[in-house]
This record gives sequence, structure tokens and C-alpha cells, in this order.
Amino acid sequence: MWSILTRKRLAYTSLASLATGGISYYQYSSSARKRRDEQQHLIRTYLSRLAPEFLITEVNADAGNNNSFAYLESTYDRPHTLWTPPSRKEIISLLQGKSKDGTPIAHNKDESPPFDLLIVGGGATGTGAALDAATRGLKVALVERDDFAAGTSSRSTKLVHGGVRYLEKAFWELDYEQYKLVREALHERATFLHIAPHLSIHLPIMLPIYKWWQLGYYWVGSKAYSFLAGKENVESSYFLTRSKALEAFPMLKKDKLVGAMIYYDGQHNDARMNVAIALTAIASGAVIANHTEVIELLKDKNGIVNGARVRDTLTGDEWDVKAKGVINATGPFTDALRFMDNPKTENIVAPSSGVHVVLPNYYSPGNMGLVDPATSDGRVIFFLPWQGNTIAGTTDSPTEVTYNPMPKEEEVQWILDEIRRYLSLEIKVRRGDVLAAWSGIRPLVRDPSAKNSADLVRNHMIHVSDSKLITVAGGKWTTYRAMAEEAIDKAIEVFELKPHNPCITRHVKLIGSHGYSKTMFIKLIQQFGLETEIAQHLTNSYGDRAWAVAALAQPTGKRWPVFGKRLSPFYPYVDSEVRYAVRREYACTLVDVIARRTRLAFLNAQAALDSLPLIVDIMTEELGWSEQRQSKEYEQAIDFLLTMGLPPPKEKLTLDKAKTALQAGQRPEHHAFYSRSRFQPEELASFQKIYADLDVKGDGYIQVDDIAEILGLLGYSVHVNDVNAILDGMKLDRAGAIEFEEFLEVMSGIKEIQLQTSYAKMLDQPRIPIERASGGI
Repeated sequence: MWSILTRKRLAYTSLASLATGGISYYQYSSSARKRRDEQQHLIRTYLSRLAPEFLITEVNADAGNNNSFAYLESTYDRPHTLWTPPSRKEIISLLQGKSKDGTPIAHNKDESPPFDLLIVGGGATGTGAALDAATRGLKVALVERDDFAAGTSSRSTKLVHGGVRYLEKAFWELDYEQYKLVREALHERATFLHIAPHLSIHLPIMLPIYKWWQLGYYWVGSKAYSFLAGKENVESSYFLTRSKALEAFPMLKKDKLVGAMIYYDGQHNDARMNVAIALTAIASGAVIANHTEVIELLKDKNGIVNGARVRDTLTGDEWDVKAKGVINATGPFTDALRFMDNPKTENIVAPSSGVHVVLPNYYSPGNMGLVDPATSDGRVIFFLPWQGNTIAGTTDSPTEVTYNPMPKEEEVQWILDEIRRYLSLEIKVRRGDVLAAWSGIRPLVRDPSAKNSADLVRNHMIHVSDSKLITVAGGKWTTYRAMAEEAIDKAIEVFELKPHNPCITRHVKLIGSHGYSKTMFIKLIQQFGLETEIAQHLTNSYGDRAWAVAALAQPTGKRWPVFGKRLSPFYPYVDSEVRYAVRREYACTLVDVIARRTRLAFLNAQAALDSLPLIVDIMTEELGWSEQRQSKEYEQAIDFLLTMGLPPPKEKLTLDKAKTALQAGQRPEHHAFYSRSRFQPEELASFQKIYADLDVKGDGYIQVDDIAEILGLLGYSVHVNDVNAILDGMKLDRAGAIEFEEFLEVMSGIKEIQLQTSYAKMLDQPRIPIERASGGI
């Protein structure tokens, strides 16, 4: 009897639970459908304001797809007519309050300013804020002193991540702010990967384990990281045995290796992402001009900021831009604009330098990164495949705010030393393998409104000055969209703006993503006769705009490939990218192209140097540069490459010399520094000749004492202690005698010493002071 009652009670309880769950699910589903319908209405409103040619097709709300744009169907051979951005000349006219053709527009004296917002700074946060404001229906203008992503936004670690080290700190220090930072970043990571699928990827990252107790610790940490992402998690973390870890990352040090944990984060092409955000903002109605600096903030009779006096740095023209409010989004140069507003204000930026080095692709597998969570001084270092090479970094040390900061040699050496700790002893980590090195300035900030304004904020900060200048600073690339949303929310509140709709940037796909697919490169190969590597590169860099880039490619004159002349034989960048950058992406200078439209300068400073004459010729065709302008651009590009790890030349490099050497087939002086082989062919030939002359017995050996004579004949100036140190580290087959292969090892060590000495001289290079260089100023 008791069991029957129990079964009945259990049945009734189950039915009640099902009924309650059904009601809850119905309410949730109704609420979800309502939210989706509202979202679709907002997106339709946004779409209706865009140029028709920008759109491909609108999403069917009934399909349950919450994207703002639909992908092209695979049946299309190429996308519909693509949106063409206004020229820079037209942008400047709009910024001056004229029509696109330069015709003045009559304004009444009592009329409100032409713009709701003026944003200063063209990095990730600035362009993100412009996109947010424009998609809400606000009239927004943006000016950038240099180029989009010219500062910190192009010098990141290229990760889209929540921050495993922040999660660890949140746990051990019971820090809720760190926890919130990770949660927000993981949420934004999912959005990031969704709105720009062609510019961002999922990347597995390895945590090597060398002590058994670390196994449980890293397992729990990785699982917590995945769990915190919830349904927006990229992929679940997992454990690899020792053999599987070495199979996935063959370069890893084998000694005492227990296994490895694999977790997932995102990776992106930061500068091209920044350009895509700017272009999407322009397509949404924003007026955005690069190479336009603020020289003075304008204020009304009550002392409230209501615009800025700006200068076109390319022409020298000056004019006023009036707006209801101004947002300062200048990153490390935040204080320069704040001083312009109030000379008595205090600094809030605590700049921190992050140095990265780029190594050849044989230093890491092409689809797996690595993180060292506990370096020799307690920092975290990443070791990541990127664009066919390997990035290693970063450092974190106090620095001064400078334009194009120089990486310090001691920081480069520290990164190389940390790499040696994790790589197999068979792999010699050489200074000569560093293809590029750069320093990015992270703008850590203090909140002047906080009780203790000396403390650095953990995430980002938004501050409103007495004159109503809004400053947004701090944060990181992953959270740029959330920072922009918060900044525009604050601007709407402070300036009493009336947007057409709330923020929808979480659902707005960026330029290039609408018709993108992972197999699109195949159609480019079939239609244009491109190399596979080049077609994949164009697809992953431009998305559906790759069709327009490929259409500008010049014929190679070969049977295959038919189109696409490479700018460098080592990388898939082609001539048409330069033309497209000038015509469609507002590239105005040589550095714009080598650093931020292509990424040559970040991948290989020598390759970028060698490509300069060809790029100058193409840009001259497009922009009509005079010989004087060509020489000036070349010299400025050389100065920039010196901050990217290029060794200082023994004599001044000029465009004429570079073209003459190129025509004569001569190898530039810098080539030896960036060659992936230790010795140049002519060097090896001279070694062989001198070695043969000294091998008087003809038995294939020379005496150790002969090395000093050889060094003298070759013109090397090396201290005897350095030579002895190299010999002590070698296991010679015969005491006092060395064979040719051993001799090459000695010479390799000597060249490494000389190379380090050459790079050490870079520490004495002068830096440009802040008053001469400000990000958006």
C-alpha cells in the first residue's frame, strides 16, 4: 500500500514538474521570440538606412537566424555589386560641412551642429564607437592623426581572449572585478568571432605540463575557463598525453614532459580588423578621416567642448568641426587631448610596453599555439602561429608614451631566453631568426573620479570632464565593442542625444563578412588563376571583397599563376592589394600599406624593405606622387621599419640606391640579418676557399690555432674569450683540430655574437617625444 502511494506521489510530482517546466519553457520561448522580433525590427531599421548596394540580402526572421546579414548562397560565382566607399576627398568635404562634390551647404546661425558626436582617435575603440553611434542613427564624425590602427591597435598579441591569467588571479585573490573582466571578455570573444569570420579564427593553445601536480591544477583552470564561457564557449579544453603533445607540437622540450592541456581562444588580424570596423562605420553613415589631426578643442561661451579645429596632415588645410559632444579615444595619447581641454589636469595613463618578436614558421606548428604561464620572472608569454610566421611575446614594463616606440634589445633577448626554456634542445633559438620585433604601448589608466585615483582600473574607464569631454581609455582589443557601446551610452546621456534605436553592433557583421565562406578561395583560383596560397590569403584578409582585390591584379606573363604579382617572394601579398588599399581603404602613405593594409612590416622587416620600390611605383601610379614625395615616403618607411626591428644601416638608404640595386640584382646590406640561413652563398664560398688553403695536409682538418688567422682574413673583430667560449661548448672529434662542419659551427657562434652587438646599438636610437606625436591628435 505504501509503495503504491509512493509511486502515485512520484507520478503526481513528475507531472507537476513537467507542467511547471512546460509553462516556464513556453514563457521563455515567448520572451525569446519577442526579443528576437524586436531585434529583427531594429536590424531592419538599420538596414533601411544603408546604401542598397551595400546589402546582399536581408535575413528571414522566421528562419531563426539572428544575423543582421545573410551569407551568399554557394550558387553564386561572385557577390552582387559591392558597396564602394566615398573617396577621401569626398570624406574631407563632408567633414568640412560641404557636399561630397565640395559644394558649400548653407546653414542657419541657430542651426544645431552638423554632427552629434566628434570622435578623436582611429584605433579599435574609436572606430568601434563611430560604428556604434552610426548604427544607432546618430550623425558622427571621426578624425585620426595618423592612420587607422597606427598605434596600439596594430601592435597587439593578435589574440581574442578572455584572459586565463586574469581568471587565475580572480580565483587566488578572490577578486570579483577580475572575474567580471574575464566574463565580459569571453562574451565579447564570441561576438568578435561572429561579426568578422574572415578575419578571426579559433586557435587551440597548449599548456605544457612538466610536473605531475600541475596536471590537476591546469585541468581545473582550463575547464573553469571553458565553463565560464557557457554556451558561447569556442571548444572544450582537453588533456593530451606526452606522446600526443609531442605529436601536436614537435618542437616542445621532451625532458620531464608529463603531457599538456589544450584550451581554445580566438586569433585575428588586428590592423585589418580595425580597417574593417572603420569601413563598416562609413557604410553606416559615419564620416571618418585618417591623417587628420586635432590642433585645438573648441568650446562654447559656457566652456563646454563643442568641436575641434582640425588639420589635414597631407595638405595642411585647417577647418573647424562642430559637434554636440566630443569623445577622446586616443589610447596611450589620452592625456595629450585632456591637457588640450584643461592644461591643469593630471595624467591618468600609466603606459606599459609590450614587446613581441616574429620568428620563422618552423618554430611552431601552423595550427597550435603555446602559453608559458610562469616565466622566469612570473609573467605570461605566448608563442603563436600567425600569418605564416610565429609570434612570441609579450613583455610588460613601464615606458614613456612615444610614437612608433622602439623595442628594447634586452626585452627581445628575454623573450628568446624564455622560448629556449620550452623548445627542444635540438632547436637553436637564434637572434638572427628574429624577422621583426615591435613594441606596443598598453594604456593602463587611473580613474580620476575614483576615491583613490592612484589605483589602476582593471578593465576600462569612461570619464566626463567639467567641460563635458568624454574620455574612454584602457581595456583591450577583445572588449573594444563593449567599450564603444558604453561610451556611446554615456554620450547619449551627457549630450541628450536622440538615437533611432539602441545598440545593435553585437549583430552587425563587418565589411567583407557578408559573402564570405571558407571555400570561397577555390572560386578565386578558378576565375582568376591565382596561386592557392594567394587566393586563401585574399579570402581571409578581405572576405567577399577579395573579388574586387583579385580583379585589380596584373597578369604575371606566365602560364601559371595567371594573375597576382607578389610584392615579396616569401609572402602572399600581391600588387592588387596596394591598388585596392589606395582606392577603397584610404591608404595614403607607404607605411599605411606595409604596416596596416598588408602586414609585411610586422611579419618580416627585411621583406618589407625589399618591397618598398615596387610599392612606391604602384602608389605613384595611383596617387600621382612627385619624385620628391616618393623619396620622402621611402625615407619615412625606413624610419618606421627601424622601429620594427630592422638594423640601422651603415649608410643612408635612398630610393634611387634601392632601385639601382634591384635592377642590378644585388642583395641589400640588410639581407644577411634576416636571411633564414646562417650564411650567405658568397660567405660560404669564401669560408671553403680559406679553409682549403689552410688544410695543408689535405686530411679535412685545420688546427684550432688557425681560427684567429681566418678571422683576420675575413675581417672579423672578435674577442679571444668569445672564441674560446664557443670552442668550450663544442665536442671536437680530435683535440686541437676541427673539420669544416665544426668550423662552420664556430663561425655561426661568432656571427650570432656580432648580430647581438649590432642590435644592441638600437638602444641608443632617439625617441619621438609625446608633444610631436599623438595618436588621434
